[in-house]
Amino acid sequence: MRDVEFPQHLSPHTARDDLTALDAEQLARGYQCGEFDPLQVTRAVLDRIERLNPLVNAYVHVAHDTALKEARESTQRWQAGKPLSPLDGIPTSLKGLTDVAGMPARAGSLITPATPCQQDAPPVRRLREAGAILLGKTNTPEFGWKAVTDNLVHGTTSNAWNTELTPGGSSGGAATAAALNLGVLHQGGDSGGSIRIPAAFSGIFGFKPTFGWTPQWPPSKAAFLSSIGPMTRSPRDAAAMLNVIGRHDAQDPYANRGQPEDWGADIGKSLAGLRIAYSPCFGSVEVDPEIASLVERAAQRLANLGADIVAVDPPVETSLETFRKIWFTASLGLWDDCDAEQREQLDPGLVENAMCAREWSSLDLFKALEERYRITQALEKFNQDYHLLMTPSVAVTPFALNHQVPPDSQMHDWEEWAPFSYPFNLSGQPAASVPCGFTSQGLPVGFQLAGGKHDDVRLLRAAAAYMDAYPTAHPAEPYRPR
Repeated sequence: MRDVEFPQHLSPHTARDDLTALDAEQLARGYQCGEFDPLQVTRAVLDRIERLNPLVNAYVHVAHDTALKEARESTQRWQAGKPLSPLDGIPTSLKGLTDVAGMPARAGSLITPATPCQQDAPPVRRLREAGAILLGKTNTPEFGWKAVTDNLVHGTTSNAWNTELTPGGSSGGAATAAALNLGVLHQGGDSGGSIRIPAAFSGIFGFKPTFGWTPQWPPSKAAFLSSIGPMTRSPRDAAAMLNVIGRHDAQDPYANRGQPEDWGADIGKSLAGLRIAYSPCFGSVEVDPEIASLVERAAQRLANLGADIVAVDPPVETSLETFRKIWFTASLGLWDDCDAEQREQLDPGLVENAMCAREWSSLDLFKALEERYRITQALEKFNQDYHLLMTPSVAVTPFALNHQVPPDSQMHDWEEWAPFSYPFNLSGQPAASVPCGFTSQGLPVGFQLAGGKHDDVRLLRAAAAYMDAYPTAHPAEPYRPR
């Protein structure tokens, strides 16, 4: 591995002599030539989970026995020269909100049963068909309602880079698992930034595809905002995962057709001719100075790689109230489905959002949906002039656990410190968080790339070019300040 920037107080987890640090392509190559097998790799990953997960609480369910059974079957297939796909034998985690047959789907909530699910959600079914090893379920806030990861069932997930800080959310368990190499592929879900926010806080790659290109079921209360996507160490691993889960499935009524045959088809191509709009603050967002500096450096690096970087803000000044009207109404729908006893068991913050939405009229929601249309139209028009849009992924660095906002701020909820993410849930456009360095405190920073609808292949190309030229590393163990 080439030299990488890395906090001096941590030891990087490298691929030189550790099976758990290899990516999907390296594992498949090793399986093919018989250097090692899926059973050896799965045992190594499970051992690492057993050792490190108690320190960070990334996994809330580990399917130890079934994972080993799947690994034995995968080993037999590889030895017979008949793997099901390039992902056969690749250790993979699923988000706590996702139905997996044989595993509970508590969704971080006291009102859900602890009994195992009876069927697989579409991405899980595809992964099984591809031979992936399903390690278990990762932590999430209750029903994924906020951008940090804690709940009343499983507790709090910590950041791998500093266990006193949040990894973000709602896919925070997946982000921490990816940062610590507790598996290779990790499935997240993103309705307002829930893949990209924890990816930025955790120093990994997180990708939200074009809406409808990665089917899901059962739907969330805000299903038309939500996309299933990969959280990995690299865009190449993400593309490999998307080649499996990014296929039409009639079970999801929002699912679209037209996905690329190979999501990674353009990875490795030059960035020459790529026109990228660079908006350091969306016009008026207050961004942490260290984040701003690192993202500006990343913009210059993309220019050095051949991209045409143009400093310009998109025609969307703010979408905060529009998003809140839709997001809080989804919380109200969930609250309304509960009986009196269940309502008492919900996260107080989720209930607060629901009660706020109770004060709005149906006309308020209708106007928010109209504004969503205008936002989508404006961003799609913007992408006629620019191939991609680059911004910071988030405006703040990771902050203390069990807080929804930085404790020393005047903010009230997470949407205020993550204004770069939810516009692209409203528009349905693809967006990713790409790691681009570390603050003076050794905390990871990411920049966001967003594209027009169905420009996923181009976005993956740009992200891969950056990470190939400026690779990152991951901590050998969680950092616990004294």
